Amino acid sequence: MTMMLVIRAHAHLHTPMYFFLNHLSFSDLCFSSVTVPKMLENLLSKRKTISVESCLAQVFFVFITAGTEACLLSVMAYDRYVAICHPLLYGQMMSTQRYVQLVWGSWSLGILDTLINVPLATKMDFCDTHIIPHYSCELPSLFLLSCSDVSTNLTVMFCSLVPHGLVTSLSIFLSYARIVSTILSITSTSGRSKAFSTCSSHLTTVILFYGSGFLRYLMPTSGSSLELIFSVQYGVVTPMLNPLIYSLKNKEVKAALKRTLGKYFQCF
Repeated sequence: MTMMLVIRAHAHLHTPMYFFLNHLSFSDLCFSSVTVPKMLENLLSKRKTISVESCLAQVFFVFITAGTEACLLSVMAYDRYVAICHPLLYGQMMSTQRYVQLVWGSWSLGILDTLINVPLATKMDFCDTHIIPHYSCELPSLFLLSCSDVSTNLTVMFCSLVPHGLVTSLSIFLSYARIVSTILSITSTSGRSKAFSTCSSHLTTVILFYGSGFLRYLMPTSGSSLELIFSVQYGVVTPMLNPLIYSLKNKEVKAALKRTLGKYFQCF
């Protein structure tokens, strides 16, 4: 939330990169708000229960926010590619209309995946009380608890999520392949380090999110502790670290944050 307020309050941060970062921060805020409160409640209470309706609501919002975040990370990689590989054409290739379309396209794809998978999940039958071996409700875990046929659900999830994940991760890989190629062709050491520093924050976030997300959804669901670790990684740890990663590695954000806090404390 602080990142969003700082970006909104400073006009020099109204650029495509920070526009994407603003939406990534909002997505992280929503992602955490969906699962963390219920997780904390369960940690503090003896009776750890959740209704089927609440569980499906968690799945609904996790799909939207996680799917949108995957697209936003892909879009941000493209933005870095344009900035480093085509700096003179950056204003033309990343116009206001273009980057607004990319952001709303990311949200639309996240919503589309949700509307494909979650309505099917609402038709599953749960015959008895079950134990979910996770801190939150996720679609692969619910399949194991259903007493109805879930083969259609599995096929639809595979056909919607795998292309989504592969296309976004492949676009990130291609963007960074071109970026690395361009950086290596820079003769000055200071120019190389500056170019690398502009990508390091985003690359760290990509590794944390995609690494744990792919391992969680591509490995067979068995309720192992490893699955829980991966879920906590992309559902709690990554949204918590993203603002720190982008603020501590970015001089403009740090300067804007200092000015904002300075104005705030002057009021008192």
